Amino acid sequence: MTDLTWRNWGGNQHSHAANVLTPGTVDEVSALVKEAMATGRKVKAIGSGHSFTAIAVADDQRVVLSRLNRLVSVEGNLVTVEAGMPLHQLNEVLAKLGLAMPNLGDIDQQTIAGAISTGTHGAGAKHSTLASVVEAVTLVTGTGEVLHIDSASPLFPAARLSLGALGILVEVTLRCVPAFYLLADERPMPLAEVLRGLPSEIESNEHLEFYWYPYTDRAQLKRNNKVEVADRPLPGLRTWLDEEFLSNTVFEGACRLGQKIPAMVPAISAVAARALTARTYTARSDRVFCTTRRVRFVEMEYEIPREHLPEVLATLPRIIETLPFKIQFPVEVRFTGPDDIWLSHGYGRDSAYVAIHQYSGTPYEPYFRAFEAVCEPLGGRPHWGKMHYRNAESLRRAYPKFNDFLAVRDQLDPARVFTNAYLHQVLGD
Repeated sequence: MTDLTWRNWGGNQHSHAANVLTPGTVDEVSALVKEAMATGRKVKAIGSGHSFTAIAVADDQRVVLSRLNRLVSVEGNLVTVEAGMPLHQLNEVLAKLGLAMPNLGDIDQQTIAGAISTGTHGAGAKHSTLASVVEAVTLVTGTGEVLHIDSASPLFPAARLSLGALGILVEVTLRCVPAFYLLADERPMPLAEVLRGLPSEIESNEHLEFYWYPYTDRAQLKRNNKVEVADRPLPGLRTWLDEEFLSNTVFEGACRLGQKIPAMVPAISAVAARALTARTYTARSDRVFCTTRRVRFVEMEYEIPREHLPEVLATLPRIIETLPFKIQFPVEVRFTGPDDIWLSHGYGRDSAYVAIHQYSGTPYEPYFRAFEAVCEPLGGRPHWGKMHYRNAESLRRAYPKFNDFLAVRDQLDPARVFTNAYLHQVLGD
């Protein structure tokens, strides 16, 4: 963590910092920010490196929050933790308290600060980003002030999802729920059948998503719903076979083969889609939501108004067919509800998220740019932690409260202590 050279999980972002700082207390964070402001230097706090954008790139001082990873307090269902705690640690802490996060994304390696600051989300029409369950934050502003912000503050809609532009998060209070189990139902289906049933499926399932396999007409539908008891555990061998061997070892081999012999990719995709088998099981909520990802990739994800999903999905096969290379990863589609967080992708509307991926080391830019060109005119908002090519001018049109957020930034970081090239791109000067 103290190496000057840093690379993100996807391998597409890297930087060489002048120095690396590892504060262990809030006072230490405040002191280093005050020194940076006094000397005209920049500081950039980073999480676990699971963003594909350059949001965590630090070319001056990199701040690693791994020592700020403790449980602070518990008051009923409100749990306050230090912001450097990774989600997988949070899930274990909550389980011991008889609590859980109401929703999670599909990986648990991000820090709390990184997850909420980039708009990490799961699936479910009655859920939004992880930032939507934040009840309060404590951050160190660009002047070194330690500021507590809760729902009574006019800064709250900006501070819950801030891209790291307003300050360094040091504590986060989360609105949790009693621990629960999920019944997971996953089954292969024709894509056309999935699309026909979407309205009723979204309405009748608490968490819903599906994957489409390029070059095929096949999809995998995933439904997750609360149950009282975990009475249908997945056998250990089946867990290993599905989650480790097939999803990681075999898939890695398939991606490498497709990278060496691109003409084989459509056949590999067809075999993978046909090899899927249905499975139904129960488990602790976070163990259903989150999976192990060992195959490295790069990703773009766009939130679009839900009513535009058919148009986007109809366009994707045409894009893929015209590319000069092959696509080795399935397309992921999830659904969430609206929130009132200014820079949340789901601000003010029901959302569909469409995520496209490509195996690390394989060409991707024409694919990603063509997909973005479809989503942007539809009012699409790019995930802050996933690759995109948008700038402040175009993002201002997509976010009604964009200028309000910039005003808060001017207030909390007037000297732009926390800026970097990515924030300059998406927020401007």
